[in-house]
Amino acid sequence: MLHTISAFDRMGEENAFAVLARATALAQKGRDIVNLGIGQPDFKTPDHIVEAAIKALRDGHHGYTPATGLLQTREAVVRRTLSTTGVEVSPENVMIMPGGKPTMYAAIVMFGEPGAEILYPDPGFPIYRSMIEFTGAKPVPVPIREENGFAFSAEETLSLITDKTRLLILNSPANPTGGVTPRAEIEKLVKGLEKHPDVAILSDEIYDVMTYDGETHTSLLTFPELRDRLIVLNGWSKTWAMTGWRMGWSIWPNEGKGAGLYDKVRKLAVNCWSCVNAPSQFAGIAAIDGPQDEVEAMMAAFDRRRKLVVKGMNSLENISCATPKGAFYAFPNISKTGWKAKPLASALLDDAGVALIGGPDFGILGEGYMRLSYANSEENIQRAIERIGAFLAENPAVAA
Repeated sequence: MLHTISAFDRMGEENAFAVLARATALAQKGRDIVNLGIGQPDFKTPDHIVEAAIKALRDGHHGYTPATGLLQTREAVVRRTLSTTGVEVSPENVMIMPGGKPTMYAAIVMFGEPGAEILYPDPGFPIYRSMIEFTGAKPVPVPIREENGFAFSAEETLSLITDKTRLLILNSPANPTGGVTPRAEIEKLVKGLEKHPDVAILSDEIYDVMTYDGETHTSLLTFPELRDRLIVLNGWSKTWAMTGWRMGWSIWPNEGKGAGLYDKVRKLAVNCWSCVNAPSQFAGIAAIDGPQDEVEAMMAAFDRRRKLVVKGMNSLENISCATPKGAFYAFPNISKTGWKAKPLASALLDDAGVALIGGPDFGILGEGYMRLSYANSEENIQRAIERIGAFLAENPAVAA
């Protein structure tokens, strides 16, 4: 066997893609599979966005772009940030990325090393912990509890910070729970962070416009006292149904304590991916500056599906489902079924034709839960709920 460095043995992955592969393979064999596992909108990218990319190609935009992204794309992000947060940032703080994960990677490798600690939400997006472990830093889970509405607790989060803490990762609206942390709780956290001036913050705000029931997203950009140590992750994938375009952006500090971070991520881009492809960047501009009616229609559809999921899952014996306030995920509690989450997820796919993700794929505290993505049609969601109910009725828990 060839010798590789141990960091690659510490690296995890995102099991949603493994479930997608299994579900696809079963479907190719003729099985009727309802996939509520993968976290991507089931809508097409709006036509005007696609046309902007086609026009860019026809206009000859076939070459390299700056490692930081085209100026006009970064300026579009500036306009969008001002419209959604009321905060004006400079294009010189904006980095165009090939998706959301590169921002996680860049931030975590900047601050993670043996002896350091990085705090991350649990349950949370699995790549956080994977990349922390890759760097050799110690991953410190911040509990995200159902009894707290799947919001983080400022008090509990602050209690976990030590003199070894380098980075705090936050995510609201949240994957996998659909939780939205209220502004009052965020304000408590920001106030408490005054005692920890050397802790950087990565705020994953990729689901920023996806809120329901009058909830609103609070961007950490709205707290000037954090700006010189705040990295904000966002992008096009979820809001405009552009997952396959691999288009993200991030906002980096470039002064004070954060002086030099932007140039570090620019160098990482030069070394790793050179730049983001030109036609996708023109599509990104069209997404931000163009009509938002299809985004609004998509959100209305997600809201209807969300209500269907909550009502349907709560109708099943021994399952309870808290109402998600954001994103397009529900995190039903299956602990009273007697099943462990991952065996149940596997059995539901193999025997009932329903793809879900077991809670432990999102962290230690995910046991007893399943992630259900309602980025699928109401008809398919209803079919999935019926199949889950029938499977559980016929298959009481064994030593799962």
